[in-house]
Amino acid sequence: MRVWCVEDDVSIREMELYALKAANFETEGFEDGHALLEALKQERPDLVLLDVMLPGLDGLEILRRMRANPDFHNLPVILATARGTEYDKILGLDAGADYYLEKPFGMMEMLACVRSVLRRTGQKEEPSGILRCRDLVLNSEEHTVTADGVPVVLTYKEFEMLRLFLSHPGMVFTRESLFNRIWGLDYVGETRTVDMHIRTLRRKLGSYASLIETVRNVGYKLGKQHDV
Repeated sequence: MRVWCVEDDVSIREMELYALKAANFETEGFEDGHALLEALKQERPDLVLLDVMLPGLDGLEILRRMRANPDFHNLPVILATARGTEYDKILGLDAGADYYLEKPFGMMEMLACVRSVLRRTGQKEEPSGILRCRDLVLNSEEHTVTADGVPVVLTYKEFEMLRLFLSHPGMVFTRESLFNRIWGLDYVGETRTVDMHIRTLRRKLGSYASLIETVRNVGYKLGKQHDV
C-alpha cells in the first residue's frame, strides 16, 4: 500500500515517512501541494496524509481540487493540522476529508488512523507481498525472486530496484529518483551507480531482462505492455 505525506516541516515529514516504512507501507513525502499535484499526474497512491497549513496552496484547497477531479474524488485523504477547533474540522470534512488528525499526534496514532481509513474505504493491504510479471515472481516477505520457477539471486539493492519496478509498471523513474529511493538521500555516490546495477540486474534476469526498458535521456521503467 502506498501512503503519501504532504508536510512542509522536514522533521515531522521524516518521522511520518520513517514510521510508515517501518509499518511496511510504501511511502513518499512532499513539501508542498504543487509537488503533490505534479506527482498525482504520474501515479495514484492508496492514501494521502495532507497537512492543512502549507506554503502556497493550503491543504483545504488541494483537497478541493482533488475532489473535483474524477480520478481522485474517492482517494482517501487524512487532513493533519494544529488547528483543532470544531469549525476547522467541519471545514475539512466538508471539503471531502476522510479523517481529521489533530497535531501534535504520535506516530502510533497516525498509523492506527491510516489503517482505519484504509479499511473503511475498502483499500486492501496485500497480505502475500508477492509481485508478478508473467513467470517472474518477487516475494517481499521471503525476500526471494524466481524466473520460470528458477531462483534468481539478487543483492539487496537489486532486489529493491526490481520491487520498485514491479510495483509501478509503466512508471518512468529518473536515475536521480532511483538513486534517492534505493540508496537514500544521505548516501554519498553518483547516479551512474544506478546504471551499473541496472546492467547486473538485467543480466541476472536472463530472458526477462527486456522487461526493464531504458527511456532515453530520462531513466528506466517496467514496460506497460507487460502484464503484472
